[in-house]
Amino acid sequence: MDGVELLIGTAVLALGTFAFRFAGPVLRSRVKLSPRAERLMALAAVVLLAALVAVSALTEGHGFAGFARPAGVLVAGVLAWRKAPFVLVVVAAAATAALLRLAGVP
Repeated sequence: MDGVELLIGTAVLALGTFAFRFAGPVLRSRVKLSPRAERLMALAAVVLLAALVAVSALTEGHGFAGFARPAGVLVAGVLAWRKAPFVLVVVAAAATAALLRLAGVP
């Protein structure tokens, strides 16, 4: 793939993203969803985010990432749930994973 193809691909993706983002506010008044459908859409966003976190935390390449990374994510999740400052959440998660790896946990 040369530079021109990459530039064209990036431009097409940027225009598609803009079109999707623009369509939301424009079509909001035209498309009516039932209250149940709106609740399901909100729940779907949470489920997709949870799935992304799970896949990122548990896998590396095509295999299991080991136990240190999920332990760090678990610590971050607990601290975020307890409304700890963001910097503390990140440092505690990184320290947990690093200490477990230092101890020989994969």
